Amino acid sequence: MPLVRIALRRGKSPAQLAALRNGIYQAMRETFNVPEDDRFILVNQHDADEFDYDPNYLGIARSDDLVIVQITCNQGRTVEQKQALYRSIAEKFSADPGLRPEDVFINLLEVAKENWSFGNGIAQYA
Repeated sequence: MPLVRIALRRGKSPAQLAALRNGIYQAMRETFNVPEDDRFILVNQHDADEFDYDPNYLGIARSDDLVIVQITCNQGRTVEQKQALYRSIAEKFSADPGLRPEDVFINLLEVAKENWSFGNGIAQYA
């Protein structure tokens, strides 16, 4: 049910991209009760002139290694679950591929269950 979009500067290795995808999936399984095999993750790499961010917004010193994660998911999770997800993703990205926590930006979009169709033109959760 979550749809994950990862945006980052171009130039990361296939192993680094796999670590990002795997880290997010593991974090969602552990904190958001995402079922096994519910894995839909898109990675978009951008040239420097296509990836604009403020390096110091809110006093957080970001580098060109910034990774922006946007997760679209069903409504209904608690603030505590969301905080646990953010923490878990930052920890997993720090462990592999070695990102600084300051370079992990996460945005969560919550939608109603009827806003999904996983195929066949059917709203499976409606």
